[in-house]
Amino acid sequence: MTFQALTPQACELGESPFWHPHEHMLYWVDIPGKHIHRCNIFMGSVESWAMPTEPGSIAPAQSGGLVIALRDGIYRAKQWGGALDKLASAQHDTATTRFNDGKADPAGRFWAGTMYEPRVLASAGLFMLEGDALQAKVSNATVANGLAWSPDANTLYWADTPTHTVRAWDFNAATSAMTNERIFKQWPGKPAGWQFGMTGYGGRPDGAAVDVQGNYYVAMFEGARICKLSPSGVELASIPVPAQCPTMPCFGGDDLKTLYVTTACHSRSDAELQAYPQSGCVFSMRVDVPGLPVNFYLD
Repeated sequence: MTFQALTPQACELGESPFWHPHEHMLYWVDIPGKHIHRCNIFMGSVESWAMPTEPGSIAPAQSGGLVIALRDGIYRAKQWGGALDKLASAQHDTATTRFNDGKADPAGRFWAGTMYEPRVLASAGLFMLEGDALQAKVSNATVANGLAWSPDANTLYWADTPTHTVRAWDFNAATSAMTNERIFKQWPGKPAGWQFGMTGYGGRPDGAAVDVQGNYYVAMFEGARICKLSPSGVELASIPVPAQCPTMPCFGGDDLKTLYVTTACHSRSDAELQAYPQSGCVFSMRVDVPGLPVNFYLD
């Protein structure tokens, strides 16, 4: 089983894919391209929706439409292409920080992490939408990624990409309490002077998804692979991706046994793009174990 490009259109930095079970469509964003996309995989047709600022992440809403984390806050669109109503303003300086990876949790609350774009300070964090305000849940990060929950909703995973670390917490879905913080998986750092074409580097953790067995699939940015980890953090598989910079996987299809992954081509070298000419595309492959369905935001 190998990945195949879903569509020929490439994003600068694809992210936040999810399979919409009611619409039978795949959604994702292009962050620097400032667009949300959705694809009818049966027809191969893609619709695109321009955003006023970078869409870091999206989630489907139970009553229709999307929740969207834009640079300056969390927004609600009740239908595709509709008005953007702000649910909560960002707590960060939007000149240096924006929202990044985010999802709805198993109880229907929307979560989004931030990233500090200069990447020199651990001033980003993870936030949960509570009413019309954002509640800080974790701090001291630089680039928030890897957000996911276990099948029983008792474990929350979250990554800080530059530290090459995925952390885990015990999670209470009823109260959103996070306890017993621990290192779930730590990878070696990027070697000094490493460039495309060199060996000795397996990438760093970006977006993630979980299957019904509790295995954690994380896109390894600059590693050209998805790393499949057991619930105890043991590496079970390294799945090659036809792009050096995969960004986030998700499970879809009506049986949730299609693994999709977004990728990036933004600011990549000519040598890398010649070696991986489909960088920026969304890829898919069939897998044996289904994934968890997307969580819906509850209005």
